[in-house]
Amino acid sequence: MHAFLVSAVAFIVLVGIMVVVHEAGHFIVAKLCGVRVEAFSIGFGPRLFGFVWGETDYKVCLLPLGGFVKMTGENPEQNLEVPGTPVVVQAYDKLPGQNQANGSNHSGGIDDPGSFLAHPRWQRMLIGLAGPVANFILAGVLMVFYYAVFNEVPAIEVKIPSVEWVVPDSPAAQAGIQPGDQILRFDAFKKPDWDQIDAQSRLNANQIIPVTVQRGSQTLELNLRVPASARTDTFDITDEGLLPQEYYGPIKVADVAPGLPAEQAGLRAGDAIEAVDGHPFHTVSSLLFYMQEGQGKPINLTVLRNGQTLSLTGHPTKLDTGFKLGFTVAPVPFRNQPLPFGQAMAKSNQFFDQNAFIIFEVLERLFTHKVNISQLQGPVGIARMAGEAAEIKGWQPKFTLAAEISINLGILNLLPFPILDGGMIMFLVIESFMKRDINVLLKERIYQAAFLLLLVFFAFIMFSDVTKLPMFNHIKP
Repeated sequence: MHAFLVSAVAFIVLVGIMVVVHEAGHFIVAKLCGVRVEAFSIGFGPRLFGFVWGETDYKVCLLPLGGFVKMTGENPEQNLEVPGTPVVVQAYDKLPGQNQANGSNHSGGIDDPGSFLAHPRWQRMLIGLAGPVANFILAGVLMVFYYAVFNEVPAIEVKIPSVEWVVPDSPAAQAGIQPGDQILRFDAFKKPDWDQIDAQSRLNANQIIPVTVQRGSQTLELNLRVPASARTDTFDITDEGLLPQEYYGPIKVADVAPGLPAEQAGLRAGDAIEAVDGHPFHTVSSLLFYMQEGQGKPINLTVLRNGQTLSLTGHPTKLDTGFKLGFTVAPVPFRNQPLPFGQAMAKSNQFFDQNAFIIFEVLERLFTHKVNISQLQGPVGIARMAGEAAEIKGWQPKFTLAAEISINLGILNLLPFPILDGGMIMFLVIESFMKRDINVLLKERIYQAAFLLLLVFFAFIMFSDVTKLPMFNHIKP
């Protein structure tokens, strides 16, 4: 019950912020263009409370799953007396045919100077773009603030880039790099950090570069062939076979899923995994790579429990994306290391680029059937993530989740699909080329059909979300 309440409150707050910012974008640009705004609503359905200021009804409605800005002249039923006039239905804003006016007697036609329709198409496009752009700005502001004020990093960082694990048969393994090596030079960089190693790899795709490593008392000169994939946006240094040691200390277990290999091996919450098959892993990502290479092969765990060292045998099992044991890792202690404003801006831009690319890749994979639609997260899934982020110690999960959702919301709203902002912009672009308006009745039918498709899609995502709840799924990730 506690988890449900936390998730519900976190979801309402998160969605509320996203909606207010998105609709504020439409609202501000509409006002600047001289369009009359009759209502600014958070939520749908019956009005709960609010106030009227000027010609606008600012209100909160019953269903907290979106919001809308109601502009004079944007609804089709207001404009049927003017043949050929365009209509607009904002993304997540309202149902086709739903009348949300606040009692205004304005005609909404092209002769009304405050009407949406009375303004040139380029202004209407700006109003449509303003919502998604506001979401992008919000994501940028959130991440700049996070990096400039918090920027949480591990409390005990590994200063010299050390290799925790090398993937067998990878470019790093072929170069002779071994677990435990410290990278003293990577191409032109002496004493590089992992960001510099990543950047230099991207500049040398499919090239051989010199690498100097410290192995015990030996200094070795090696040659690494950077994979051709380094020229792609999805490249990561793990593609070279390098798994960084990010911090010191063992992998600490926070929770063990019942019925899975971790519990069957005797692993308990509070245990510290000091080594796996003799390898001193410090991060769970390296352990996952190691188990994936073993393809279910039994592993020996050296575990520290209450001052005693135990030897346990685990049998990794294929769970969702790979071989796992089924335990939750305890969060690593962190400290704040705020960045200068310029670096915070650069990190924020990098965050935006990475997340924008991910959503475009997901959309591409959906259309090419490489990703199942059931893998998408809907409101229930987002609520669960919001609840988890709210309870995790630290600011990083909270800021990144909010920024990711804001970026996704902005991009999805720009898709050229009717009833989304991008669909409205698409119609305006078409009308600009045609030099006349599309028939309002035809456009209304298109919006109604698009709404039905979106409703079916939303229902499927909701059903998929519910089936992923723990009561329906006994396998813990």
